[in-house]
Amino acid sequence: MAERLVTFEKEGAIGVVSLRRPEKFNALDIPMLRALETALDEAEMADGVRVVLLRGEGKGFCAGGDVEAWGAMSAADFQVQWVRYGHRVFDRLARLRQPTIAVLSGHALGGGLELAVACDFRVAETHIKLGFPETSIGVVPGWSGTQRAVRRFGAQTVRRMALGGEILLAPEALALGVVDRVAETGNGLVEATAWAEKIAERGPLATEAAKLMIAVAEGEESAAATEALASGFIALTGDLKAGVDAFKTRQKPAFSRT
Repeated sequence: MAERLVTFEKEGAIGVVSLRRPEKFNALDIPMLRALETALDEAEMADGVRVVLLRGEGKGFCAGGDVEAWGAMSAADFQVQWVRYGHRVFDRLARLRQPTIAVLSGHALGGGLELAVACDFRVAETHIKLGFPETSIGVVPGWSGTQRAVRRFGAQTVRRMALGGEILLAPEALALGVVDRVAETGNGLVEATAWAEKIAERGPLATEAAKLMIAVAEGEESAAATEALASGFIALTGDLKAGVDAFKTRQKPAFSRT
């Protein structure tokens, strides 16, 4: 059986999603995106997982989209199979129920930075570089680099990277709010894990609800978040049980305000 390109592992209350294409600096192609989507589904459904770390094996976090994967695509395929599908997977990450931390132990450029931006937090090792260099090869950030990144970091910071071609080092990225913490080289996973353990100690339902409410305020999602919060509230009342029991026994439900 071939080794999976992206894996999910549970370590107590912490889940770890690992990009496993180190020979390509974890560059993303369609098989990688599919594997990432599957791993995120596993993380979402994992019982007891309260925080999810996203990391890359080898020397790079993620080099972005693999040029060899999309370079020969037709315009139609590039739009649908590459950009739109990539958006769907990145949105899946952004809307994961658990808080997420990107562990940047290697460079995060282009789509790699967009992937990190889809996480709630970013821990960067001091030596890494971050940026949106796409315009240097005649394309634009296509997986939310001009949308989600602007909402989270501000338009001017994104202009500097996407238009001006600036590559940020971790300390400057920290000052601009692009990353949340900087760790010494080789210590990123340790720092992120310690932070995740503290987050995991907080009330899990309250943490998930707070994440949803922030997503609504940020414009990340609204309709789905509203319905999820309302449905979760109803599920904690007696109404759901009364309704289900009545359905099973073919009787009229006896609702109460408890």
